[in-house]
Amino acid sequence: MRSERMLAWLAALLLAAALPCAAQAALPALELTPGHDEVQLSPYVGYRQDAGAVDEPADAFRRVAMGEFAPLPDGQSEFGFQPGAYWFHATVRNGNDAETRWVLVQQYALSDFFDLYVRYPDGRVVHHASGDHRPFSARSIRDRHPNFLLDLPPGQPVELLVRVQSESSMQVPLAIMTQTAFAELARDAQFAIGIYYGILLALFFYNLVLWLMLRDSSYFWYLFHLSAFGMVLFTLNGLGFEYLWPDSAWWADKSVPLSICLALIGMQQFARTFLELGKRFPRGNIVSLALIGFFVLLGIASLWLPYRIATPLAARVVLVGVLWIAVAGIVVVRRGYVPARLFMLAWAMFLLGTTMFTLVAFGALPKTFYTEYGVQIGSALEMLLLSVALGNRYASLRRENERIVSDANQKLERKVAQRTREVRAALVQLEEAHGRLRDSSRRDGLTGLYNRTYFHEMFEKMLVDGQQSHRAVSLLMIDLDHFKAINDRYGHLVGDDCLRFTAQRIGKVLRAHDALLARFGGEEFVVGLPNHDLHDAVEVAEALRRSLVESPCGTQGHSIRISASVGVHTIPPGSIDSIDSALEIADRALYAAKANGRDCVKTSITAA
Repeated sequence: MRSERMLAWLAALLLAAALPCAAQAALPALELTPGHDEVQLSPYVGYRQDAGAVDEPADAFRRVAMGEFAPLPDGQSEFGFQPGAYWFHATVRNGNDAETRWVLVQQYALSDFFDLYVRYPDGRVVHHASGDHRPFSARSIRDRHPNFLLDLPPGQPVELLVRVQSESSMQVPLAIMTQTAFAELARDAQFAIGIYYGILLALFFYNLVLWLMLRDSSYFWYLFHLSAFGMVLFTLNGLGFEYLWPDSAWWADKSVPLSICLALIGMQQFARTFLELGKRFPRGNIVSLALIGFFVLLGIASLWLPYRIATPLAARVVLVGVLWIAVAGIVVVRRGYVPARLFMLAWAMFLLGTTMFTLVAFGALPKTFYTEYGVQIGSALEMLLLSVALGNRYASLRRENERIVSDANQKLERKVAQRTREVRAALVQLEEAHGRLRDSSRRDGLTGLYNRTYFHEMFEKMLVDGQQSHRAVSLLMIDLDHFKAINDRYGHLVGDDCLRFTAQRIGKVLRAHDALLARFGGEEFVVGLPNHDLHDAVEVAEALRRSLVESPCGTQGHSIRISASVGVHTIPPGSIDSIDSALEIADRALYAAKANGRDCVKTSITAA
């Protein structure tokens, strides 16, 4: 098969060489003469779209011979986003005996596949391959633009056949130049790019310092916008492929839509914060947030979407995002926000440059110096003016703050006298409230009983009094049985009613005993009984237990039976016992009661 295909390819070449070239007479051959070190090929190039990308070089040479190649429309080689491959053909005759080696350059950095077939008069065909879907090292000269070194013998016509296939914008501006001219052009371009990125870096570090000092979010989003847009141009100019991922065709593709989406996010967020859309244009703020969300999703999707879908879509929404910021800026200016005027001037520069660059990508504008580099010029001016606008905005905010402080001081002086009178009246009320608060701080909010802290304080005094009067003091620990089941079955509101009911029943029983009753926590209560020995304390505990069992709690249409387990501990006269140890012993008695089946009374003696 391979030998048959080779024979067919050679036969097609011989046929193409034998056919007359009258159909190409309208396209003159390029004469390279001394003194012309750089020539644009557009006037000498014929082209043909191979929509199915199926033609081989021999097919293309045959189609040239048959007159199927047409002159470039209006001499322009920008076709926008197109399917398939494009073929370009030109004949070059070198009339400069001093220069036999020339450079062919495609002055557009993002083509996927860029192939050159050079056919000499003797029928020999030399193939060169480049493009950002091939390693960067495939280029004859290390440069961001695909290029090939050509051997052009003096006085001999040489045919150049170029095939370009790309999911990016089909832009094929071809130029042929001497190596010296190419070196000078590359030097000048690198110098101009260096100036541009130097401006961006200076602005970046200047505003970074301001952001670190002021912590104004507008400065942060300005830095984000500046960095992201710098990366967009770094990628579109082919510098990303040259310096960052020279062997990764995947990143060469994905970096374009991804960096565009990041730049759009930065632009929208900076505009939102600078223009204060949330306060000055709430509906516009919602639109900006929706656009940011869309750009985030598109950026994530671009990692999976084919380049031919992600990049044209990202390029189209650039205009949408930029135009929307212009609309929001106009609305805010009309509403009297002075800093937005300088913002709009800066944005007009950027809008003009970006619009021209995008229209070139879709083939709507020809590729000229201003349309190709307008975005760099416009963005540089925009960044400079935005930096100035940020400074003016900060100065305006500072003046506004000073005015607010001055007004506040005057109001403060007027209010001081009034506040003094009010404070005196408040002090009287505060003293009254303090007494109520002091009592409230002792109480449990749900049951109205004393709380644990207050009980601890008062029971300690009760122990001291008992020791001094040589009388016993008893301690009861009460815990409601199965209270969690009540909460789970009837709900916490019913449970709260049960706790209040329990507190009332216990309080009623203890009324004749000069007892200290408190809610200890959750469904647990604690009682201090002065002048009660163990026998008396057990009688009181049994009375409490029976009182709860005899009368169910009626609440919210439910009749709920409540029972309790009680632990009793008595501190006899003359013994040294702290409140913490007494509580611990009573708690052990309580757990003995619960372990004994609940709804019973256990003492510290029986528990032991």
